[in-house]
Amino acid sequence: MKRKEKFHIEYVFDKVSNHSLWNHLTTPMGLSAWFADEVNIGRDTCTFTWNKTVEEAEIVFIRPETAVRYRWLNDEDRPFYFEFRIHNFELTGATSLEITDFAEPDEKADAITLWDSQVDELKRSLGI
Repeated sequence: MKRKEKFHIEYVFDKVSNHSLWNHLTTPMGLSAWFADEVNIGRDTCTFTWNKTVEEAEIVFIRPETAVRYRWLNDEDRPFYFEFRIHNFELTGATSLEITDFAEPDEKADAITLWDSQVDELKRSLGI
């Protein structure tokens, strides 16, 4: 079995409201606009649906309008998660979205390409 490795990617947005970006990272309506076809959020868990594939994640960490971490429930024996973290650059007024995820070494490039595509959808949804 191959080991998954943690990786970080950062996307910079010139003009975006933190509140709007945060809603796209943490609400069913926001996440379903770019991340999954359908999203349902319960007390501490989220259900993501793509076509007919359903995955559940636990919300393990949340700092309002700054960071949220979701841990996949099907990976109980391993601590794999994905995290969104918002950074603001006061000098330029830009905002960045840092994404942390895990992938097997030979699948990392594909994972980054998928995130690139998803973030393009996010930008469209945000109107930027």
